[in-house]
Amino acid sequence: MNRKMVFAEPIGLNKLKAEAFKAEMAKSGFDVEFYDTIPASQSDLQQRIQGAEVIVISNYPLAATTLRSCPLLKMISVAFTGVDHVPLDYCKEHSITVCNAAGYSTAAVAELTLTLAVALLRNIVAMDSVTRNGGSRNGFLGGELFGKTFGILGFGAIGQRVAQLAIAYGCNVVVHTRTPKPTSNVLFVSLEELFSTSDILSLHIPATPQTVGMVNKSLVGQMKPTAILINTARGTIVDSLALSTALQQGQIAGAAIDVYEHEPPIEVDHPILKAPNTILLPHIAFATTEAIEKRVDIVLDNIRGWISQNPRNVVN
Repeated sequence: MNRKMVFAEPIGLNKLKAEAFKAEMAKSGFDVEFYDTIPASQSDLQQRIQGAEVIVISNYPLAATTLRSCPLLKMISVAFTGVDHVPLDYCKEHSITVCNAAGYSTAAVAELTLTLAVALLRNIVAMDSVTRNGGSRNGFLGGELFGKTFGILGFGAIGQRVAQLAIAYGCNVVVHTRTPKPTSNVLFVSLEELFSTSDILSLHIPATPQTVGMVNKSLVGQMKPTAILINTARGTIVDSLALSTALQQGQIAGAAIDVYEHEPPIEVDHPILKAPNTILLPHIAFATTEAIEKRVDIVLDNIRGWISQNPRNVVN
């Protein structure tokens, strides 16, 4: 009897590549099942992965209680960079290898970050509406990235790419990170200095017990009244109520948000919906054709590596 492998949610795998991978895995003794819809619930996810030795998920939350009903599970290939939606402690305790798709969306997220900075400074969204409704510039003046202090919280692959792009725009880049890397192009500063000096502040840290709620009322209160905040990282690292209040009271000038406490749709009474001068997106920073193709290749290679006892991108 063959072992079972389940792609529990869609990851952008086209039919041709899926069939080729299925045939390849059959030679290694695996039957592969593909689901083309997101699980409707944890119980639905649990039913999908019953009896599986290897599963693939994207960013749908995976509960430890769900895994308890899967005693054969040995490997999880996560089609995402962040793994805060996976119970890593449980996986470690039960010798389940977890691999992520590290690096697949570096370019995509970094490019959207700079796009959002420009869109906020030039008021692109509002000006589009004005034009479509027969209006004119009517004295509007935007701002430039050139010469601004661009702050980056976190300096992994995405943070470093954002720095490169910001420097190309002519920004002075300041960074706060736990692990400064030798470079002559950025200035490493304290957390407080990052928030107090940045004209544009972009978040690029993972959600961990240490970072959840990190961007709180105190830190936001240290920002310049002309500053803007961009979050394409994780929604839980920001106190949304504190950010919304700061925007409503004019303590900061604007914000662009792509991530929330959970995957969109967000609640109709979410605090950020009340805030002015915002651009709100439904978690699309990673969503480019190029990134998804790269993600698929990484996910499949992670599985191949695990089967050949040479696992890669292991996170626990």
